[in-house]
Amino acid sequence: MKQILVFFSILIFSLSYAQEVALDTLVDIGGYNMHFKIMEGKGTPILFESGAGDDGSVWDAILKHVHEVTGTTVISYDRSGFGKSELNPYYKSDDQFGILNGIIELETGLKKLEYFGDVILVSHSYGGFYTTLFSVRNHEKVKYNVRVDANLAGQYTEEILVKAEQDNSVQEMKSKHLGMYYLGVNFANTVRLMWKTKYPETVPAIDIVSPIKRHHTDDEWELLIRTHDDFVNEEPNRTGIIAYGSGHYIFKDNPGLVLNTIVKTFVNTLIDEDKKLEILSKSVDKSIELFIEQKKKE
Repeated sequence: MKQILVFFSILIFSLSYAQEVALDTLVDIGGYNMHFKIMEGKGTPILFESGAGDDGSVWDAILKHVHEVTGTTVISYDRSGFGKSELNPYYKSDDQFGILNGIIELETGLKKLEYFGDVILVSHSYGGFYTTLFSVRNHEKVKYNVRVDANLAGQYTEEILVKAEQDNSVQEMKSKHLGMYYLGVNFANTVRLMWKTKYPETVPAIDIVSPIKRHHTDDEWELLIRTHDDFVNEEPNRTGIIAYGSGHYIFKDNPGLVLNTIVKTFVNTLIDEDKKLEILSKSVDKSIELFIEQKKKE
């Protein structure tokens, strides 16, 4: 009897542990691989898009919290040339490594994984361009956008882009990090494309912004804040949040805020009122836990 109880205890622990382990997989998207990390569940999947210079692993902590609270599928991935994702070996020119082909690669990977359906998007920094373009191309699938200090094209002027094109450090990246090189060399044209790309009116968005000025000049910072205000005020289905005390990586400085914001969007996709209350209660508990952990670090 004792052996049977031990067996079942191990089995229950193993099943519980398995639910927390992410599927770490490479997907062939046409002769080269893209890396995805997936924690499977039930409900509208949540896809995380990282900023410039980061791969999908930057989301690992918040990914786990969101999965624990919502029980839904959460997905992160490495863009081409970052993390474990490979560059397309068939492209011959720098411009082929631009954002449009990056979105097509993402769509191809999601189709192969059978996750190219309804989705909630979460983006950080440069990833805001990706989720905007993805939303334009797939507006019927995108249920919400949670933008975490995410880029808007309006915060850049032609003068800023010309400076970016003259930045010698971009060429230096060619021998160090090809993914970053292609991102940098295509950055100005990415913004110019985004100037022409109107965010879909039908896709709700929550725009979380850090109030802490970084490398910008005063004029650039004023333009950035004004651009985010204009974006939020343009449609009634958009909400702005100022993450006081948080820097650019808001999801690290205030994970509870980002968690609750994501949970709010997920709950809005549910019909069952009891399930909504259950998830919201879990979110509050997790936020308290995260707040205590943050204070211990200070």
